[in-house]
Parts: sequence; structure tokens; C-alpha cells
Amino acid sequence: DASRPSRENRKTPPHTTIEFMFVGLTDNPILQVFLFMVFLAIYIFTMVGNLGMIVLIKFSPRLHTPMYFFLCNLSFLDVCYSSVVAPKMLADTLVDKKSISLAGCATQMYLFIALGTTECFLLSVMAYDRYVAICNPLLYHVIMSLKVCIPLVVGSYILGFLHSLLHTYFTFKLPLCGSHEINHFFCAITALLSLSCTDTHFNELLIFNIAGLIELITILTVLVSYICIHTTILRIHTAKGRHKAFSTCISHLSVVTIFHGTILLLHFRPRTSYTLDTDKILSVFYTVVIPMLNPLIYSLRNKEVKDALRDTTERKLKLKACRFNW
Repeated sequence: DASRPSRENRKTPPHTTIEFMFVGLTDNPILQVFLFMVFLAIYIFTMVGNLGMIVLIKFSPRLHTPMYFFLCNLSFLDVCYSSVVAPKMLADTLVDKKSISLAGCATQMYLFIALGTTECFLLSVMAYDRYVAICNPLLYHVIMSLKVCIPLVVGSYILGFLHSLLHTYFTFKLPLCGSHEINHFFCAITALLSLSCTDTHFNELLIFNIAGLIELITILTVLVSYICIHTTILRIHTAKGRHKAFSTCISHLSVVTIFHGTILLLHFRPRTSYTLDTDKILSVFYTVVIPMLNPLIYSLRNKEVKDALRDTTERKLKLKACRFNW
């Protein structure tokens, strides 16, 4: 029909004030209430677990080591990372109109990619920390001094936020079509690219090449570190010594496997198996579940954390008992 405007003519300029609408996870009212309760419980547990880990590390002298300095920053990242998506998702679960402004969408996407990328770099830094602790134990506190640890953390943040700036700029530079409905529950880059009227091949290459390079570098850093760690552990003569050395790494290795495994499934699976519905399911695990798992893994699999928690609890109980007796 010649009178009907073409797709190209219905493009929305990138700087026009617009509002996006989320499709969300489901439109079933009963399932929406159920998901709200589940996600709220997970979010509360995430906040309590990660903030509790930060407080525990801050006030427990035995945890004032480089390893727990990085873990404290990882917990802080998980608090911020989860809070970028979860509160908005919870609010949208119980309303019909799931909207977000252009500025809000850009901010959410920018922070989400920035914090996720920063976590990639931080996990590789933590792998290097474990390598130094096991392969060079006598020089550990010299090599991993505060003057080294702080630049490593700051560098992770800088690289993460610069990487996000690149993707956010080129994504929101694209012209949008008439429909502003995002088939997702947050401003995911893949869902936003599907709204563009123009060819997004450059943006897809940017994701594959830049994000792929970051994945390659961080995963290789972890692999090389753990190959060296494994070789060193095999040289330890006693089974008790090998178990003690390996137990300091198992928590970190578990977190790395879950985190990077989900990223690879989400962004680097074959295009033939890609659907936005599958993307949404994986994203729930990536954005909501993983930040909850990190403090859980470190608290359950780490003897030093459990001992510090017990000491802190006993100290508080003694203080309360002294006050009561007074």
C-alpha cells in the first residue's frame, strides 16, 4: 500500500525523547506474583549476603589480606550489579505498563555492561592473587601490597566503564523504528539492536570482537594462573598440604566457572540457537542469581570466612553478656 509509511520512513531519530516498553518475562498474573516473590527473596538475600560479607571483612582482622580485599570489592560489585536490574524488574512484575525512558534505558545498559566487565577483570585479578599466594607464598605480601592491589582494582573499573561507554554510544546512536517495545525485562544490548531500522552488523562485530577479546584475556589469565597453581600443588608432598592449598582456590574457581560459563552461553553461542526468549532465561540467571551465589559460595566453601563469622558472632555475644551483667 503506497499510502502506508514504510519501515524506513518510520525511523525515530536517536535523540528524540521516547519511552521504551518492556515485554517482561510473562503476562500471566499468577506467575507474575510468584516471580515477584521469588525475585524479591533472591534480591534481599543478595543484598544481605554481599553487604554482610563486606562488613565481615571490614571488622575481622584475620580477613585483612589481599585476597579478601578483592573479595570485598567483588561483593560491592555484586550489590551494584544486581541493583541496576532487580529493583526495576521487581516493580515491573506487578504493573501492566513496563516503561523506561531513553535516558533511563541508556543508564541501565551502561551500568550493567560496565559492572559486568569490571567483574570479569576483577575475577582474573583474583586468580593472579591466588597464583602469587600459592606459587610465591614467602613474597605474597610483598608482591600483593596495597600499592599493587588498589591500582589493580581501579584499573578493572576503568577498563569496565570504558568498554561499556563504547557499546552504549554506538547502540544509542542507531536510529529506531516505530516500535519501542523491548522483548526483554531490562535494556539488554541484543534486544535494543533488534529495534534498529539500519544494519547492526558493526555493533554485532563490536560485541563479538571487543567483548570476545576481554573474555579471551580474562579467561586465559585465569587458566594460566590455575595451571601454575595446579603444577605447584602437585609438588606438595603431603595430602593435607595439597588439600589446604587447593581449598583456598575452590571458591574462586567455582565463581569464575559459573560467571564466565553464563557469559559464553549468553553472547557467544551459535546464531542458529539464538532467540530472545532463551536470552531472557539466561539473563535471569546472569543478572539475579549469580550475584546471590558469590557470597554463598565463599561463605560455605571457605574456612577462614566461616571462622571469622564465628569469631565475630562470639565476640558480639560476649559484649552483650557483659552489658547485661553490668
